[in-house]
Amino acid sequence: MTIPDITILHDQPIRTWFNCGGVAHRLARPVNVQEVVRCVEVDAQLRVLGDGANLLVADGGVRELVVVLEGGEFGRVEIDRERGVVSAGAGVKLPGLIHEAIKAGLCGLENLGGIPASIGGAVVMNAGGAFGQIGDYVLAVQGVTRRGECVVVPREEIRFDYRHADFGGHAGLIVTRVDLGLVKGDSAAARAKLLEVMAYKKRTQPMAAYSAGCTFKNPVLGADVAGVGVAGSRVSAGMLIDKAGCKGVRVGGAEVSVQHGNFFVTHPGCTAGDILGLMGLVARRVREEFGVVLSAEVAVWGVYD
Repeated sequence: MTIPDITILHDQPIRTWFNCGGVAHRLARPVNVQEVVRCVEVDAQLRVLGDGANLLVADGGVRELVVVLEGGEFGRVEIDRERGVVSAGAGVKLPGLIHEAIKAGLCGLENLGGIPASIGGAVVMNAGGAFGQIGDYVLAVQGVTRRGECVVVPREEIRFDYRHADFGGHAGLIVTRVDLGLVKGDSAAARAKLLEVMAYKKRTQPMAAYSAGCTFKNPVLGADVAGVGVAGSRVSAGMLIDKAGCKGVRVGGAEVSVQHGNFFVTHPGCTAGDILGLMGLVARRVREEFGVVLSAEVAVWGVYD
């Protein structure tokens, strides 16, 4: 197989929902799997950029090759209504795919309304919320390993956990396409459910602000915490942040949303350093107040560069 050469661009901006942060020192835009394999040959430690919705890029930028999967075959969708299967390239945006599935009379994805992600990124982090997670619908994942091998991983070999997907022996799999299993149903009812989900998010989250969604994962308590929960239970990080008195706390241009404690919003002039500083401050306050260690849900690139 002849693998085509790849055009690599330098010092390219990385668009994230925080609206700040550094650049990609090297960036490529492959349009098919063969070109992804070539990218792996260039840099096996490459980073895949999805919709940028769950990402913070350090002000110094990213040294690893940044790969954007959005054009060519990565933007294509195939829908088999009779089988209830939707096959989507990794770069397909989840909100748009939800509408396509509903239009085709296939239901399920409406439960993921309001999640700003590409399909590839959504599967890698098992994106979800109060109404479900994408792992509930995955039938199979196609991807390229860090050794440059093209593989298909069936659902039974994938372990979906809270905000994480384990692809068996394919650590760091570069997801290129996802097959989803949905059910035939009433499009009108699915649209009504989507509106319900979106209304809930608008009531509880700062949807119009520059934010990457939930900053920290909801932690599992290692011990009973009075007024919070019992050992072994998963509790809301936003609730802990609120109880620790952090809503409205600000570092530079970064602020803890007054609407939802686990959403950090940015203001003009904000830097990635401001967000990292605020994350550290909030995590310390929660640990001091409750003895609970928060782990970042937002992916952070380039911190140690």
